[in-house]
Amino acid sequence: MSVALRIDSARVAELTKREEGDFLAKRQGSREMWQQATGSMPRGVPSSFQDTPPQPVFIDRGEGSRVWDVDGNEYVDFHNGFGVMVVGHAHPSIVGAVNERMSRGSHFAQPVAQDIEVATELGRRFAQPQWRFTNSGTESTLDAVRLARGFTGRERLIKIEASYHGHHDSLLVSVEPARDLMGPVDQPNSVKYCEGIPQAMVDLVTVVPFNDLEALERAFAAHHDVAAVVLEPVMMNIGIVLPDQGYLAGVREIAHRHDALLIFDEVKTGVTIAAGGATERFGVVPDIVCLAKAIGGGLPCGAIGGRADVMAAITDGRVAQMGTFNGNPLTTAASRATLYDVLTPAAYAHFDALAEDLQGGLDAVIADHELPFHVLTLAARGCVTYRKEPVRNYRDYLEIDNAVPYLSWLYQTNRGVLMAPGAEENWTLSVQHTDSDARRYVENFKEFARDLTGA
Repeated sequence: MSVALRIDSARVAELTKREEGDFLAKRQGSREMWQQATGSMPRGVPSSFQDTPPQPVFIDRGEGSRVWDVDGNEYVDFHNGFGVMVVGHAHPSIVGAVNERMSRGSHFAQPVAQDIEVATELGRRFAQPQWRFTNSGTESTLDAVRLARGFTGRERLIKIEASYHGHHDSLLVSVEPARDLMGPVDQPNSVKYCEGIPQAMVDLVTVVPFNDLEALERAFAAHHDVAAVVLEPVMMNIGIVLPDQGYLAGVREIAHRHDALLIFDEVKTGVTIAAGGATERFGVVPDIVCLAKAIGGGLPCGAIGGRADVMAAITDGRVAQMGTFNGNPLTTAASRATLYDVLTPAAYAHFDALAEDLQGGLDAVIADHELPFHVLTLAARGCVTYRKEPVRNYRDYLEIDNAVPYLSWLYQTNRGVLMAPGAEENWTLSVQHTDSDARRYVENFKEFARDLTGA
């Protein structure tokens, strides 16, 4: 039996220095723009998630499976806008739908016919009868929390340690908390993500580990004011963490036994890991599902779907859900084209075939070089986890040395594959990716493995 190679930290540091040098040398235009942008935007970027080492990459355009930065570097796009662009860039169906809609008016703050079509298709895919639209994943989880509180008459939330559910105060708690603040494994602390979040909001959130039904039972035993359990059915803030067999059904049973709701945050899994997201893939229907990202074909989007009795709290006016751009014509035109014309059964067969190529190729490289890594693929989503054993929760994830995935990211970027940065991020494929695109990722990873091991 072979023993997994122990990674040489000095070699990682040496390779990282070399790759950072190559990265910076080829992206001087991005660096100049970034420095200019700091005069008008904090950290020189529109969102803090975009300020990543060694510097941000400013993108000029995208077409198909590829993007080009302002320095003219071409990439196969495995980043795909943090999981948004499963349709690929400038897909003709999306471009045509949006252009046609724009020519007839882009905004009315009144309903349009395509709102009905999109809601109907989401209902079919996610087994929820009633829908409302939002403009982002943050808005979706924000509205879901308010709806759960209004429906139950309770205020407490239970969330999973390290899950990110958007940047509103109610759930910006214990998102990858620092080791010295996170508390014991069986009863994690509730830790505010940043300054500006009222402690009163933090105190209304109870944190439990993923894949731990006993911890969830203890949380309900300690608190009788729980409105909802909010979770990603597949954790995607720390790589990809799969639910244990029976875990999701167990969470729903415990929540319902205590008269609380179950909210699935499917902002990342929705229509990417199956046509009906994790709801379809794992066969567990929550009380409320939150969507965004991939359902909008590249436009700002979001939606919440729920049980008829829960959504009736909006119908009868007990819970407010509103927004000037909710269901706006441009987004619903793109969403309709995405759901009806692009993300068809053939698209999911294509994702599965590409995932099989990536899984097989990467598994072979890992085995050949005896690396302590493993690969997870779920249709359009996937990742290399830089740990030999499966990650079941945040505490497992903390065992990963982030220097290694950062080096892997540099290798991919410097060799023409754009990835979302960080050990916690994963790839998103599009319907416009090809077999050769997948092979390029594998070949880059093979070069990384060879240099890392000195083989």
